[in-house]
Amino acid sequence: MKILVTGGLGFIGSHTVVELQNEGYEVVIIDNCSNASEDVLDGIMKITGKKPEFEKLDLRNKVDVLDFFSRHKDIEGVIHFAASKAVGESVEKPLLYYENNLSTLVYLLQQLSAKNKAHFIFSSSCTVYGQADEMPITENAPVKPAESPYGNTKQIGEEIMRDSCKVLPKLQAISLRYFNPMGAHPSGEIGELPLGIPQNLVPFITQTGIGLREQLSVFGDDYPTEDGTCIRDYIHVVDLAKAHVVALKRLLNGKNENNYEVFNVGTGTGSSVLEVINSFERVSGEKLNYKIVGRRPGDVISAYADTSRANRVLGWKAESTLDDAMRSAWLWEKKIRA
Repeated sequence: MKILVTGGLGFIGSHTVVELQNEGYEVVIIDNCSNASEDVLDGIMKITGKKPEFEKLDLRNKVDVLDFFSRHKDIEGVIHFAASKAVGESVEKPLLYYENNLSTLVYLLQQLSAKNKAHFIFSSSCTVYGQADEMPITENAPVKPAESPYGNTKQIGEEIMRDSCKVLPKLQAISLRYFNPMGAHPSGEIGELPLGIPQNLVPFITQTGIGLREQLSVFGDDYPTEDGTCIRDYIHVVDLAKAHVVALKRLLNGKNENNYEVFNVGTGTGSSVLEVINSFERVSGEKLNYKIVGRRPGDVISAYADTSRANRVLGWKAESTLDDAMRSAWLWEKKIRA
């Protein structure tokens, strides 16, 4: 059974490809390598013993998307990761985010709408909730005005999914609302490798710890939290990858109750920025050079998941602790800098 993974060389995508291949699926990857390297294919090969099929392709080019599906008529499912994902960058470059995150989704769905049956996993985000009123956040929490263009693209993306599923009964889809992925594969063969300055907290921590970055900036310590720093739900990327396989199987086996479903994917535990820094210092034995600076535009105070629906309905649960995930991220950082 052939599964398309867009953005499959990226952080979450590559780990999901590994889990799919471990389950016996045939995988074809599309990636434009704007924030990933083809070297990731070798890491996937070392872990699974099989190199997935790969096409370097920009999904913003509608003609190329049409051509791809004309050559791959046997695609049984699509997991759509390909998107720009940095909150801060989206505030500075909103048009880039609207083009890259929305046109690509539309072009994929247009091709899938012509198939007899289509199974689609959409990479969404907890940013759709904005600043939620209550913690932990359930799937029924109101979707508030987005705090950033990135968050808005995920809200609009889900609206596109919902509207499409209403009129396309052959389209079976699940949106997974991620909280904060981190860590690396325990083999050390793949992990988070942002090009340029990291936009996520954990790779900035490990790059500072290894000496690649001089200092980590903590954006604000005056939030209404216990230590004044923002709180997020950090989930090990392997746990997150496994959630995609479970969700895809739900669709392929016809177990879904509706043709559009939504699940939170997190640990159910919130950790502050300073707690994440403490985790790094604990597992690495290194002191981290960091300083408190002003707040960053687009950041919400707190966001952590109620995962009971995913636990109950999907039969999936995150297994790794914050220290587990941080330990794997640090091992990965040391390996790539060796």
